[in-house]
This record gives sequence, structure tokens and C-alpha cells, in this order.
Amino acid sequence: MQENQSTAEISTAPETAAKYNFPGKNGYFGKFGGKFVPEILIPALDELEQHYQHALQDEQFKKERLHHLREYVGRPTPFTLCERLTRHYGTGKIYFKREDLCHTGAHKINNTIGQVLLAMRMGKKRIIAETGAGQHGVATATVCAKFGLECIVYMGAEDMKRQKLNVDRMRLLGADVRSVESGSKTLKDATNEAIRDWVTNVDSTFYIIGSAVGPHPYPQMVRDFHDVIGLETEAQCIEAEGRDPDYVLACVGGGSNAIGIFYRFIDKKHVRLIGIEAAGEGADTNKTAATFSKGKPGVLHGSLSYLLQTHQGQVELAHSISAGLDYPGVGPEHAHLYDTGRVSYHPVTDTQAMDAVKRCSMLEGIIPAIETAHAIAWLEELMPGLSKDDIVVINCSGRGDKDMGTISEYFYGNNQEESKA
Repeated sequence: MQENQSTAEISTAPETAAKYNFPGKNGYFGKFGGKFVPEILIPALDELEQHYQHALQDEQFKKERLHHLREYVGRPTPFTLCERLTRHYGTGKIYFKREDLCHTGAHKINNTIGQVLLAMRMGKKRIIAETGAGQHGVATATVCAKFGLECIVYMGAEDMKRQKLNVDRMRLLGADVRSVESGSKTLKDATNEAIRDWVTNVDSTFYIIGSAVGPHPYPQMVRDFHDVIGLETEAQCIEAEGRDPDYVLACVGGGSNAIGIFYRFIDKKHVRLIGIEAAGEGADTNKTAATFSKGKPGVLHGSLSYLLQTHQGQVELAHSISAGLDYPGVGPEHAHLYDTGRVSYHPVTDTQAMDAVKRCSMLEGIIPAIETAHAIAWLEELMPGLSKDDIVVINCSGRGDKDMGTISEYFYGNNQEESKA
């Protein structure tokens, strides 16, 4: 295929995506999903769903979105053969889908482009968002700056400390970054504050949710705006290898990057889909974000899914060295895929993820986000059992610039001599 043709064909999602299980009544994936929100938000969600469904059929909306994905975000992103990492394991072929090369440094902008176009279509000029690792906040602040909209981002105080670079980026882009001091001071609490703001200002405000979580239609909408990742991956793998991959891996917190690359392959049973969640200090400890390993069904932030809970049913605090995976729940579509067995989910500890950061950096010259490193770490378990002909694709969801403070502290601490070495 010629480059221009490839770009157009790859990027015209979401209406061309596989339709294995669009949400049923009230937005359920199997038994997961729904709209568990205050009554005041139901009309806003109904209005959002109506506008979104109309936008899917609007050729002008699709053309405008495609234009910005191509000319502003930088799509299609490369499909990179990791030659040294492949030689390191001696089995299979490892490819990265390079979402780290999107404008702003992560996959998140695919979704914010789509949602901000929808917000303007609805006449909403005040945008709010939540963020953990800061990449969704940066992506939201970026599109608001581009289109001249007011932007307010809620971020946990703890996340603001470990993601200072992204806080500074958001402020430079003109966003009002509001520190959340309640609870664990991380993503869950930032989401709580964003929802409170939305309830208070529902008529004037559009809430750009950053992951495949929340009340319907958000999980479907976020998935559809990220489905471009899977569409490109499918076409690029066929171009590079003449066939589909055997394995597709992605890290899972709320689950946006994972569902974006998985969705195109869900109907293709010969493709193994693997989601990696953050085990923190261990899936069997109290310092973990391993929702499937330790959680059970419950309601959080507007939908029914798996979440970490105490014996009394209260939401349990999550822990991960990665701010983007430090979340006690997971998107409802992932919960359905877990229950049906279509996707297998596995925990990776902080230590395993940080080892993968160093391994990937030194072997490939790619410093991955700590979130992405969780998926890369699973190669230690996966690769020894593969043949040399197996094709493994990892969604490289973000770059590690934002995590250099955490990475430097983890490996070098305050020992400057060791750092120089």
C-alpha cells in the first residue's frame, strides 16, 4: 500500500471496528457497565450518547477527526521491530506499537481529540478532566489550548509530586490544575472531584474521561476513539509479516490503551490477548492495584466492574509505582473480557516493571513509561515458551520522560556518584 492510502484506511475508525459486543441496554458489556450516577447526570449522559451516535454517522465529524489524528497527533504511529529485545529472548519476534510517539507522548490524545470535537459539537466550552500519570491531563490541556477552551484538570496531590513535569506542562498549556488532598490523593480521588464538579456545573461543562471507565457511554466512546491503535496494528503487522500477530500485550489500569489495541482482534480467536495489571508490592499484599487478581465486582465511578474492596465493601486503596495504574478499578469491558476468558490478565510487581524499564532502555534505546513497562516485563514469562516464528506485539502506550523522577530515585536515589557511573 502507498503511504497516503495506508493512513486513510487505517484511521477511519471507529465505525469499521469489529462489532463483537456493542453495549446492550443502558450500556452493559455482559453484566458489567451501566449508569450508576446521581439523577442530575442522567440527562447529560443521554444527551452525550445521542450526540456521539450522531457523530459516528456524520462524515464531516469523521473527516475532521481523521485530519487532526493525521496532521496534529501524528498518526499512523510506527510499528517497530525490537531487534535487540528479540535477540535477548531468542524466541519469537517482538514489535512495539509506538503510541509513545504520538504528540504529547502517549496514546491519550487519540481520545481527547475525539471528545473535544464532540464537546464543541454540543456547544460546551468548559472542559474538565481527571488525571493520574498526567498524560491524560496533558492531552486534555493540549486540545483545549488548540481549540481555545477553558480547561480544569483534577489531580491527586501525591500524583502531582511524582509527575511534576506533567503538572508544569499542563499549566504552561493554560490549564487550571487543581490538587486533590482527600483519600489516597491519587487517581481515584481526582476522579471523585471531577465528578463533583460535573454535577455542580453540568449544563456548561463537558467531562473528558481519560480511561475506559465511568458510566455509559464513556467506556464505549473511549474505546472507539482509541480503536485506531488496533486498526493500525492489524494493517501494519500484515504489511510487515503477512499475517496477524500471535500475541498482543498491553498494560491495564482503567484500560484505555489496552482496549484500544485489543478491540480489533477480539473476534480473531487465533490472536492471544494479554492484559497486565499493576501488582505493586505483590498481588497478595495490601499494597497492590491488581484488580482482577484480588478484586471482586462492585460499583465505582458510575459503572459496575471489578474493584479492590475491603471485607465491608468499601473501596480499598490501590498502590503502584506507576501513577497511571494506581487505580482500584478497571473498565467494564475489560471485566467482561476477563469473565468470558477472551483476555487473560496477569499481575506484574513494581520491581518487575522497573527491571523492564532498564532492560528496554538499554536494549532498544526506548525509555518506556512505567505503565508500559508492566507489559514489557511480562515478556520474561511469555517468551521462553514461544517458537521463533511467533509474533508478539506490545502496545508502547507512553514514553518515560514523565517518569524520570521516579526512575532516577528508584535506581540511583541521592547517590550522585552512582548516578554518574
